[in-house]
Amino acid sequence: MIGKKLAEELKEKSMKVYLKASEYARSRGIIICDTKLEWGITKENKTILIDEALTPDSSRFWPLEGYKPGRPQPSYDKQFIRDYLESIHWDKKPPAPQLPPDIIQKTSEKYFNAYEALTGKRLL
Repeated sequence: MIGKKLAEELKEKSMKVYLKASEYARSRGIIICDTKLEWGITKENKTILIDEALTPDSSRFWPLEGYKPGRPQPSYDKQFIRDYLESIHWDKKPPAPQLPPDIIQKTSEKYFNAYEALTGKRLL
């Protein structure tokens, strides 16, 4: 849909962003398993990174310590919420079920842990 030239440019830019971020995260004890990057084009026809990037909502963050291939991994991302929703057999139709306070709290803790590991700073 976007043409081969632009597709190649976006692939190259995406890989640069991912590789730089994953190297940094790994040095802080986190594996960025995957991520979603969204790109836009300005009026001047320049490609720009848009929307959120490299957050627990757009990526899967796994602790490096204890990582073992071939099995589910502990995570610092929204997989915890997905797992909860699967456990209650939500049919994925609106409206989404209300999340219990303990699921919200544990998810927040995971996000804070990722932030602290990546920045070396406490958020709260």
